[in-house]
Amino acid sequence: MSVEKICVIGLGYIGLPTAAIFASRKKQVVGVDINPRTVDIINRGAVHIVEPGLELLVHAVITQGYLRATTTVEPAQAFLIAVPTPFKDNHEPDLSYIRAAVETLAPALKKRDLVILESTSPVGTTERMAQWLARARPDLTFPATHGEASDIRIAHCPERVLPGHVLRELVSNDRIIGGLTPACSAAAAQLYQTFVEGQCLVTDARTAEMCKLTENSFRDVNIAFANELSMICAQLRINPWELIRLANHHPRVNILQPGPGVGGHCIAVDPWFIVSQTPELARLIRTAREVNEYKPQWVIQQVKLALATLLLKRTDLQAGSVRIACYGLAFKADIDDLRESPALGIARQLGKELGVKLLLVEPNIEGLPADMAMHALTDTTDALERAQIHVVLVRHREFMSMPALRDGLLVIDAAGVLEA
Repeated sequence: MSVEKICVIGLGYIGLPTAAIFASRKKQVVGVDINPRTVDIINRGAVHIVEPGLELLVHAVITQGYLRATTTVEPAQAFLIAVPTPFKDNHEPDLSYIRAAVETLAPALKKRDLVILESTSPVGTTERMAQWLARARPDLTFPATHGEASDIRIAHCPERVLPGHVLRELVSNDRIIGGLTPACSAAAAQLYQTFVEGQCLVTDARTAEMCKLTENSFRDVNIAFANELSMICAQLRINPWELIRLANHHPRVNILQPGPGVGGHCIAVDPWFIVSQTPELARLIRTAREVNEYKPQWVIQQVKLALATLLLKRTDLQAGSVRIACYGLAFKADIDDLRESPALGIARQLGKELGVKLLLVEPNIEGLPADMAMHALTDTTDALERAQIHVVLVRHREFMSMPALRDGLLVIDAAGVLEA
């Protein structure tokens, strides 16, 4: 069955690009978001997030009438759920956003509709989603009870994209298709073949869920090695970036670059989904998470040591009057996404513990989070001129060409910007 109308629930960093790409293939797409401001911005042909090429695409499909945004779900032939899946304080998955999306779309379902969960999820979430739908709509049949003959098709089809390259990678990357039945997988694969130029790799829903978690856990473990190595190098007075460059000349070694930690909604979160379900077995995955979560604390200690060094040299200064600049707040380079950002966490903690007004340089945002309004959002020129301590946290392109830091400045380069 050819799908002509698609409803995408959640218009964030994945949902909006996905909706826009479907609309660019002349599908009628209704984007749903709970934030009226987000809906208004999109309907004006603008975007509320930073992603290269996205605003041009959204403006085009809005103007052509293939995409519109709303706060309420409408009937469609396919429903895509792209909402956050954070974790609770104990690192257990929080599925409340998915459940809320399910409850919102359930009244709009009809026979032969397709429901796809794109949100990265713990193993078994797609089955739970089907159970929630079945309870909400007892008049319809679902795969758990009616298998291939069910009224509703359900699948898990996670994205695997890099922020800053989302539009290209959504199209070119292979897509995992995990249906609850072969018929569910076939329906989902047919939908994604609308725009996916890579392979649609069919499996079951549980394997699809675990595949995304595995990919991000693998990356987390590799980053943890680099971050741990950087801390060891600091103690041994070795330049970690030079060491890694040399080690990577080995034909079978490819060490990643260290940073201030690991952020974002995937790598910093997904490994805990595995740990929460198999805590006695996921020892390496847990350790990697602990290393990467400790790295921001290590960076903060380096800043405190720099502050102590400065105060010993400058007896005319008081700790509260020292100006500290932090370069970068996003969780990675050249984006505006602050979710789970170690850089943001470092700045926030420095402000609280040191009691100073920070100079914050983040070229991809227009305003600071509400709890950081007491600090100053500024540019590199101002920060370089006014601050005594400089903390480089993100490899934004704007920082790669910064003027040479003045002699005598205290610099903590957690992102390797000065090594580029």
